[in-house]
Amino acid sequence: MSRTFGAVAAAAIGLTLLTGCGEDAASVPEGWSTLDTKSLSVGYPEKKGYKEQPAADLAKANAAVALKEEGGVRTGMISVQLDFATGVDDADEAAAAAGAGIGLGTVRKETSDVRLAGAEDARDARRIDYEFTSSGKDDTPSQGTPMTGVVVAGVDSKHVPFAVRINAVKGSLSRQDLDAFVESITVK
Repeated sequence: MSRTFGAVAAAAIGLTLLTGCGEDAASVPEGWSTLDTKSLSVGYPEKKGYKEQPAADLAKANAAVALKEEGGVRTGMISVQLDFATGVDDADEAAAAAGAGIGLGTVRKETSDVRLAGAEDARDARRIDYEFTSSGKDDTPSQGTPMTGVVVAGVDSKHVPFAVRINAVKGSLSRQDLDAFVESITVK
């Protein structure tokens, strides 16, 4: 009997070591693809027309971007910013810095703590849901178009702050899509 118990205990320990003790990867919904950076990966709804922007076309502030364009108008964007603030040591400070970048005229709908997949010491993050109206500038929808957004902010395992943001024409992504976006993040 003790021999069987020992074998079961050894198998359980081996399984724990193989699974990485909290360093699991997030699930990405079918029909989605991922943006991969040195700090994290995040899914985006490729099936809804989002396409990864080539590295040569990225703005200096972005580590990765997926865009949805319709008729030359950017109706959706997912972006990853890394090391975007100094003196940031935890998810609350990263969220405060990322929240400051949301901009004037936005209406915050909800702020919540989230637990991401990935490195155990980097899983805590903050989610901010918000709404705003498009400015009509820089190939965005016409001025006044209702938009929705989510930003997830935290600090990776090397203490690099990150902000993952999705902005889209309101109603083009469901609440389920926005939740799946957050649930697809794996922090390294």
